[in-house]
Amino acid sequence: MQEIERKFLVTAEYKHLASKNYRITQGYLSSIPERTVRIRIKGEKGFITIKGLSSESGLSRYEWEKEIPLDEAKELLLLCEKGIIDKMRFEVVFNKQTFEIDEFYGENEGLTIAELELDSENSSFSKPDFLGAEVTAEKRYYNAQLSLKPYKQW
Repeated sequence: MQEIERKFLVTAEYKHLASKNYRITQGYLSSIPERTVRIRIKGEKGFITIKGLSSESGLSRYEWEKEIPLDEAKELLLLCEKGIIDKMRFEVVFNKQTFEIDEFYGENEGLTIAELELDSENSSFSKPDFLGAEVTAEKRYYNAQLSLKPYKQW
């Protein structure tokens, strides 16, 4: 239940490489770093996710996720803290690894981030041309932080 991922800004076109895409709406019942509790609607499915504190490098943290009924996810979103995240996710497979690219809307419009989940913090990967600077350790790029201080307010 350990999530290990790296985050990058996206600086070039990628949509033509996407194998699938879907809308994501998410909010936070708790956005404190020690125990983030997220409610997410991904396409037509609902999820609740609990994440622990990130490692110092920002690469890994505890993550537990469970699918919940869509109607319950919609109800729980109404209880979330202010700052609902709205984004479109594109999945791009590059050299047998899947990059999840989030194009944000609303108060985070203009921000596009790619995430790559890895098996270990030392896993190697090929970097596609659409990736820009790595922002893994920069907490302001975490979705929970974007809900509190959106990209347009930077």
